[in-house]
Amino acid sequence: MANNVLFEIGVEELPARFVDDAEMQLKDKTIAWLNEARISYNSITSYSTPRRISIVIRDIAEVQSTIEEEARGPAVSIAKDEQGQWTKAAIGFAKGQGKTVEDLVEKEVKGKSYVFVTKRIEGKPTKEILPGFKEIITSLTFSSNMRWGEQSLRFARPIRWLVALYGEEVIPFEIAGVRTSNVTYGHRFLGKPTTINDAEEYERILEENYVIADAGKRKTEILNGIKALEEENNYKIIVDNDLLAEVTNLVEYPTVFQGTFEEGFLKLPSDVLIISMKEHQRYFPVKSSDGNLLPYFIGVRNGNGTALQTVVKGNEKVLRARLADAEFFYEEDQKNSIDFYLNKLERVVFQEKLGTVAEKVQRVRNLTQQIAEKLELPNEATKHAIRAAEIGKFDLMTNMVNEFTELQGIIGEIYALNFKEENEVAIALREQYMPTHANGELPATEIGAVLSVAEKIDTIVGIISVGLTPSGSQDPYALRRQAAGVLRILEDRKWKITLEELLKLAFDLYDELDLDKDQDYQDKIYDFFKLRAGFLLKELGIEQDVVQAVLNEEIGNFNYSIEKAKILSNKRQDASFKATEEALVRILNLADKAESNVVNPDLFETDSEKQLYEQYLKSKQPFEFHNDKQEGLKAFEQLELLADPIHQFFDNNMVMADNIEIRNNRLALVSVISVLIREFADLTMIEWKQSF
Repeated sequence: MANNVLFEIGVEELPARFVDDAEMQLKDKTIAWLNEARISYNSITSYSTPRRISIVIRDIAEVQSTIEEEARGPAVSIAKDEQGQWTKAAIGFAKGQGKTVEDLVEKEVKGKSYVFVTKRIEGKPTKEILPGFKEIITSLTFSSNMRWGEQSLRFARPIRWLVALYGEEVIPFEIAGVRTSNVTYGHRFLGKPTTINDAEEYERILEENYVIADAGKRKTEILNGIKALEEENNYKIIVDNDLLAEVTNLVEYPTVFQGTFEEGFLKLPSDVLIISMKEHQRYFPVKSSDGNLLPYFIGVRNGNGTALQTVVKGNEKVLRARLADAEFFYEEDQKNSIDFYLNKLERVVFQEKLGTVAEKVQRVRNLTQQIAEKLELPNEATKHAIRAAEIGKFDLMTNMVNEFTELQGIIGEIYALNFKEENEVAIALREQYMPTHANGELPATEIGAVLSVAEKIDTIVGIISVGLTPSGSQDPYALRRQAAGVLRILEDRKWKITLEELLKLAFDLYDELDLDKDQDYQDKIYDFFKLRAGFLLKELGIEQDVVQAVLNEEIGNFNYSIEKAKILSNKRQDASFKATEEALVRILNLADKAESNVVNPDLFETDSEKQLYEQYLKSKQPFEFHNDKQEGLKAFEQLELLADPIHQFFDNNMVMADNIEIRNNRLALVSVISVLIREFADLTMIEWKQSF
């Protein structure tokens, strides 16, 4: 029988959002642990359900690999005395390695001789090492943890059983009062405790007890069930990937079913129905072939098909109650006006130091108007943007959003249209919250993008200005997501406006307010956005040193910063660029010594000085033209034209000449060229030599 290993952590039901990450952590940590322990294996398979996280290691080696290590000791000059005898330092080193001085050898490292010893580390039996896997389990991390009983261990949910098998033998250890065994547990209601004799039986035994351990197989089961219903009924089930992933991690043995609701509820806005089904009940909505919502929903039961109709009726009853509430709230909301809801905002606190939501609305309105003017939007678009900002939060006071918070913005759009607002205004009310997650959809309209940026910048500046900068995992106002959203919108819209210009609008607004602000809040906000910008650039595959070079001075036009970063990242890998890089970086390194930016051509003594200055004059205007138009490659080409004249300049001139006039003039020439280069990026921050 092959030596297979199984570890299973049985727990109370994990929140669905924890399951995938826990499985990935367990697999990654297991691989790292085995590699560090020098234990070879054939393959590793991980599993997860709401009640278990597990891993199977197939064909594991019976012993660790034996290795030979070379340890370096003191320099020979210290290891031997003048007579060539071993010193106490050498004897102590050898003894510490379990050897004698007779085992020492001399080797040269970078021109200096040292003593070395080679030692053989025999591999231990794997069986002796496996109990250490306990540390892998206790090292798993979750966004929130709990303790239970008198246990000191913090874990996502209480551990109820542990399976640890090496072949047929139980690997002994204990966690939080739970000892390892070879007994696993099936479905909470349909399964039973079952003994496992070999890891290869694991999936089969669980499936016999109504648990599909492989999350991928559970997802396939759900999709197959959905497809079968679609083919049978000739309709289209709307499968949201996030919801599918969540449902997959809510069940151990999925059975797909169809339920119905009264057609009368279809008079409600479709978004209301869909949110009610998806967010509150974890159902998949159903549409006809022409895209109209149908009075059906698709659910997934955690169990088999026994008494499924009873389950269907129970789910229909629950959904009917939710939709009846939604219908009541919707009808009640229509009895009031937008102004009615806006007045109620004056009694709702946004943040203790920042005042009410009504005051926030006024700030966002001011920012929206200024951004629209900076972008030179047409008068009609500016008017719509300002109106959208003025009524942007009215829906927060409606019964519908109070009950279904996920509908904020969506209800704003629906009700605004009901109240005869312009279509562009209504759409912006929904788009102001975009993107709703890291890679979420961005506003599709200019007005929506303006309002979204204004709303997010006001929140970020306001919250950080009163000392609530996010730290660690604490970010209750989701400022990181909002900052990333601002940057993504700037990249998407390609506005001719820098992030710093946008932030200054908010700073000027906040400086007029009588608030107890942090003295250095502006610097904190700049740094906060730089961290987010750096994160987004790294997601695009940009190296950290290139990120620092591009963002050193400011973020600027973020879409252009991305383009420059990509250009430099490509150049960084190009060995033929080495001479150009050396020239430009040499200019930057010397520029700080300049006392003036005024160049006097009459003081030039050599042709190379004249040629460099002439090339600078030729390159300056086209560089600034292309740089202003955010044409990165064309702008950088102008800098590359300076490389040869720069090399000639340094080869034929002593920059730090004895004549102070000549020296200062040459430094001034270096300085004006450095200004051009720094407008593109601080190339001194890039570790160019690593690439060549």
